[in-house]
Amino acid sequence: MTNTLTGKTAIITGGTRGIGRAIVERLLEEGMAVAFCGQSEESVLRATKELSEKYQGKAFGIRADVSKQNDVAALFSFATEKLGYVDILVNNAGVGIFAPLEDLTPEQWHRMIDLNLSGVYYCCHEAIPRMKAAGGGYIINISSLAGKNPFAGGSGYNASKFGLNGFSEAMMMDHRKDDIRVSYVMPGSVDTEFSHSPAAPWKIAPEDIAEVVVMLVAMPQRTLVSRVEIRPSKPAKS
Repeated sequence: MTNTLTGKTAIITGGTRGIGRAIVERLLEEGMAVAFCGQSEESVLRATKELSEKYQGKAFGIRADVSKQNDVAALFSFATEKLGYVDILVNNAGVGIFAPLEDLTPEQWHRMIDLNLSGVYYCCHEAIPRMKAAGGGYIINISSLAGKNPFAGGSGYNASKFGLNGFSEAMMMDHRKDDIRVSYVMPGSVDTEFSHSPAAPWKIAPEDIAEVVVMLVAMPQRTLVSRVEIRPSKPAKS
């Protein structure tokens, strides 16, 4: 798409599969160096091996649960060691547990809030001082249309994504004068394991979300696309 990203660096959370993996690969294709994390040591080792074979010296993986502040600190130390600095942060890691409120356990509630919202805070809290010191950067939060459209069985997930959208907009206003751009992307149905539903050709492909991320970071510095809604063009008939 563009060679303006060659030589830049990025951290992607939840980068071993689904949307995150597609974003990692797409940024590597653009000539960037990328550090990514996943919660499973096995998935991180497998993704690192596969990506390193094609993009030697450009892909670096580490196991981290971004709902844990210590893991996030370790992720950013690792990324700083491998990349030297951070141009772009994509907060993609997330979880969805869908049930009526009375059936949603406190553990499930906290898992969604801790990963989908607090995890983003921890990552941004680490990234912003580094970006300010480097003269700027770009933070992209992968949200969901569930962040504006509540649905039955989505109380915990809706809460986390509504919160993420508000968090993103406020952070953008806090740091736009620091040359740190902030965007959030709200996909509808994406064809990944996340949805726990059968694959369907009408759903958004993870690679489509990756293209949106490349579009955002390739925009001129003077321009900010603060949020993107993306949905299937021909959804299944209900």
